[in-house]
Amino acid sequence: MRIILTGGGTGGHVVPQIAIIEELGDKHDLLYIGSRTGIEKKLISDIKVPYKGIFTGKLRRYFSLQNILDFFKVPIGVVQAFFIIKKFNPDIVFSKGGFVAFPVVYAASILKKKIIIHESDLIPGLANKMMAKYADKILITFKETREYFKSDHKLSKKVVVTGNPIRKSILKGSSEKGLKFTDFTKEKPVLLVMGGSQGAAKINDLVFDNLDKLLEITQIVHLCGKGKIRKIEKKGYKQYEYLDKNLKNVYKITDLVVSRAGANSINEFLHLNLPSILIPLSLKASRGDQIKNAIAFEKGNGSITLLEEDASNDRFFELIKGLITNPDKLKKMSENLKKMLPEDPTTKIVNIILNYQKND
Repeated sequence: MRIILTGGGTGGHVVPQIAIIEELGDKHDLLYIGSRTGIEKKLISDIKVPYKGIFTGKLRRYFSLQNILDFFKVPIGVVQAFFIIKKFNPDIVFSKGGFVAFPVVYAASILKKKIIIHESDLIPGLANKMMAKYADKILITFKETREYFKSDHKLSKKVVVTGNPIRKSILKGSSEKGLKFTDFTKEKPVLLVMGGSQGAAKINDLVFDNLDKLLEITQIVHLCGKGKIRKIEKKGYKQYEYLDKNLKNVYKITDLVVSRAGANSINEFLHLNLPSILIPLSLKASRGDQIKNAIAFEKGNGSITLLEEDASNDRFFELIKGLITNPDKLKKMSENLKKMLPEDPTTKIVNIILNYQKND
């Protein structure tokens, strides 16, 4: 089967595609179309999947002079994608969303190709809202997302709840390798702090401001984001910009996670049964998707939501202390997460892709 995959702009649109690619294996002809310089180019090139870069323009909800430049980039990207798709002649185009995907999906619709899109967040992104009318199927992670499509009968009939694709490799970490990588011991619990591929200044500041107190009760792996590392050397504290291959091993030794509430991360926590404190992006900096993600996730009692505006130093420390020093509480949260586990979403999505033409 010939499959074009697309999506990008942030790691959140690309990492699920890597999960899909892992599941598809080497039995199919794959081509990834993304931006010429975005994060997707590096991530996809690293796994040796053929890649084509096109011009893309970000679809902003706010006024920006950059919108004027990007207005011209989008049609150029559509033309580029049109000829790439026509030459490759795919059976299916699978999109994970983001502004990178729009020219690809639009060009595919002109060429009458079968299109499947997937939305990771509870609130659909702007690009996916725009692409939904061109899609033959709309796959969603949260059942609540149906509400955003129910007003249009044609769209609502396309919606399938699948869950979010998870890399199987991320579930196969080694605690021994994790301890060796961090030089940590088994005597103290481990706190993993992460703010996404770009980091989170607010979360970083909370860690730095509370570091000495936190290190009295836990060991810390701190993923600061690109260019955000500070020169701090303390026993039991390790900081990195970002972890790729070693993340699975760090997950294995983690007792509690502090994180943003991106759909990919929280679904990894779910499949790894990792209790978490989620600090979603505020409404000032987002469309509110992470807040909705966090609240929906919290309902299963495997995580706690701490809104950014409520995240004072004292509140942050006391919340962590109340969990990291209470192994019974962490164990109960972990058990609650096991009850929330969906049917294998990656396999489900791949089966939809591979069987779409046959069944539909």
